[in-house]
Amino acid sequence: MSSVMVGRVADAAPGLEPRPQPPAEPLVSARDVHVTFERRGRELRALRGVSLDIAPGEIVGLVGESGSGKSVLGLCLLGLLAGDPAPKVTGSAFVAGVDVVTASPEERRALRRRHLGAVFQDPMTSLNPTMRVGRQVAEAAGSADEAQALLEAVGVPEAARRMRAYPHELSGGLRQRVMIAMAVAGNPSLVVADEPTTALDVTVQAQILELIRRLCDETGASFLFVTHDLGVAAQIADRIAVLYGGRVAELGTAADVLDRPSHPYTIGLLESRLTLHSPRGRPLETLPGEPPDPRAHPPGCAFAPRCPDRIDRCDESLPELDAAPTHPGSVACVRTGARDAVTDPSRLAVLPREWPPMHATTHDTFAVRLVGVRKSFVIKSGLRRREHLQALRGVDLEVKPGEAVALVGESGCGKSTLLRVVAGLIAPDAGEVTLGTGGRPQIVFQDAGASLTPWLTIGELIGERLREERLSRAERKERVHDALNLVGLPEEVSSAKPAQLSGGQRQRAAMARAVVVPPEVLLCDEPTSALDVSLAATVLNLVGRLRRELGMAVLFVTHDLAAARVVADRIAVMYLGSIVESGPSHDLAHDPAHPYTRALLRAVPEAGAVHVPLDGDPASPLAPPPGCVFHPRCPEAVDGCAVTVPEMVRFDREGDRRAACALVGREEIRVTLRSGSG
Repeated sequence: MSSVMVGRVADAAPGLEPRPQPPAEPLVSARDVHVTFERRGRELRALRGVSLDIAPGEIVGLVGESGSGKSVLGLCLLGLLAGDPAPKVTGSAFVAGVDVVTASPEERRALRRRHLGAVFQDPMTSLNPTMRVGRQVAEAAGSADEAQALLEAVGVPEAARRMRAYPHELSGGLRQRVMIAMAVAGNPSLVVADEPTTALDVTVQAQILELIRRLCDETGASFLFVTHDLGVAAQIADRIAVLYGGRVAELGTAADVLDRPSHPYTIGLLESRLTLHSPRGRPLETLPGEPPDPRAHPPGCAFAPRCPDRIDRCDESLPELDAAPTHPGSVACVRTGARDAVTDPSRLAVLPREWPPMHATTHDTFAVRLVGVRKSFVIKSGLRRREHLQALRGVDLEVKPGEAVALVGESGCGKSTLLRVVAGLIAPDAGEVTLGTGGRPQIVFQDAGASLTPWLTIGELIGERLREERLSRAERKERVHDALNLVGLPEEVSSAKPAQLSGGQRQRAAMARAVVVPPEVLLCDEPTSALDVSLAATVLNLVGRLRRELGMAVLFVTHDLAAARVVADRIAVMYLGSIVESGPSHDLAHDPAHPYTRALLRAVPEAGAVHVPLDGDPASPLAPPPGCVFHPRCPEAVDGCAVTVPEMVRFDREGDRRAACALVGREEIRVTLRSGSG
C-alpha cells in the first residue's frame, strides 16, 4: 500500500489513522487455555490447553473442522464467553496486557472498548434491524461524519445514502463491510473475525479479504481470522494455527503449513479441499470418521481414531506442540520426526472409488425445461410507492434426465429464485416451466436446520413424504431406514430431533427426506456453503452417488465454482437475472468466454495464486442498466455494450458452449480471452 493511499485513507477516516510503531512483545499471549461448558449435567470440553501468540500487526488464520474450538477461542479473547451456567475457564490469555481469564467484567468491557473489535459470520444477527446503518456506525465512531468516513474507507459505495438504509436493505457484502467499519472504528489493537466470508460469493469474499489485509497494513491492527477454508487462510494469513479437538495440532507460517504440512490432520484437510483442479471422474477424497465428541475426548491424541498411521503411543498421552522438522513451525504429533513418519498424503483421506453406473428411470427428452421465464417482486419503497425488482429476466434452460447442471453467480443474481420457480414454490410472471413425467422436484436448502421442523423426529420428517403411499407403520419405518442408510446415517437417527444432530447429519437427513420418494429432479440450494472442507466434500459425494443410483437430474445452486465444476456436467453462469454463459463444466472452468465468468474464476481463493477482485457491486435489479447488464463493471467493454442487449449465441462447433457477450464470435477477442483465462 503506497504512502499516498495511506494518507488518503487517514485523511478520510480519522478512526483508521496508522498507530505508532507497536512494541515487539506479543499483543496476544494465550497459555494453556481450557474452556469447559456444562450441558445437561455433562461437561463439554471445547478448549483443552490452547497456547497461541499474536504479534502486533499480524494476521493469524485459525482453521479446522466445525466443533474444533475456533469460535470459542475467539470469544474467549474477546471476553464474551457466555453460558448458563457460566463456562469454566482456566489458564491465561493476555490481550494488550490484560488477562481476560481473570479480569473482572468491568475490566473486560474497558478492554473491548479500547483495544478489541469483532466481525461475526452473519452480520444480520449482529446489526440492529430497527436502526439505520449510519446511526449504528456513529455509535462506534463517535459522530455521523466519522461514520461516513469509515464507510467510505471500507469501500461502501454512496456512503452518504447507505447511512440512511436499514440492514435488510443492504447486500450481504455491504452488511459485512458495515460490520468491519464498526469493528475498526475505535482503532482497535485486535480484531477477531469469525468466519466473515463463509456465506459470501467469491467476488465479495475476495473484496473483503483485500479490505482486511489493507486495514491491517494501514492501521497496524492484529487479526485473528477464523475460517474453515484453507484457501481463504492462504490468501490472508501470515501464520496459520490448525485446531482439532480443542487443541492446536499445527502452527506455522501460512506457506510452511500449506506447502509442507506435518500433522496428519493438516495433510488430510489439504487433501480433501476442493479446488478448480480437483479430479472430476471419481468421488472426492474425504477425511475418514467424525470429529471427536467434546463430551468424551479420547485419552490420547484426539485425531488417533481417524489416523491410519496411529501407533499404540498415540492412545496413551496428549502430544505436545513441539518444533516440526519439516518447517519452522510446531506440530503436536508423537510421530513427527520419526523414521516411519507419514509420507503418503493419500493415506490420510478416504480413497475415492468409482461412481456407480447411472441408473436410467425415464425415457423423457428432458427433466426440466424453462423458456423465457421472468419473475418480478413488488418492493415497497414508501407509503404509496412500489417498485418492481426483476429477479429473472427471460431465462432459457434445459436439464436432461440424469444430468447435473450447476447455477453459479453472485448473490442476488436470481439463482435461488430460479430454483424456487422450478420447485413450484413461486409462480413465474411469464414464460414456461415444463417438467418431465418423473414426479415433482424436491429441494434441499442451504440451512438444513431451518428447513427441518424442530419438534418432529427425523423419522417423522422423512415419513411425511410417504403418506400418499398408504403404507403400514412397519413398511413406512422400513422405507425411512432405507432412506437413512442411502445417505449414510444409522437407523437410530430416526428417533432423534434435528437439534440433536450435527450440521452434516442434518444436511444428510434433509437429503434422505428429499429422496425417500425418488424425484426426477433434485434441487440443491447452496447445500455446502457453510460446511467445512471435508464435510462439504462428503455432501458433494453424496449428491453425486444419489444422482447415479436413483437416476435423478440435479440442479445445483452454488457460489463455489470449484464445487460446480466437480458436481455438474454443465455450468450456467447467471448475472442480474439472466444466464450469460453456459457449457460443459470443465471447459467453462478452464476456458471461460464471458468476462464475468473470468472475473468469478479469478476471485476463487487458492494458495499461490494472484487474485484480482471484481470491482463494484452488481447493478440494482430495481433498475438494470441498458444494454449488457454487466458492462458497468466489465474491463473488456467496447462501444455498443451500453446500448445493445447481447443475445445468447453458440460459439463452438463441437460442444455446447453459449455466451451472451458482444465479444464472443470475434476471433481476435477469443484469442485474448483464452490467453487470460488461467
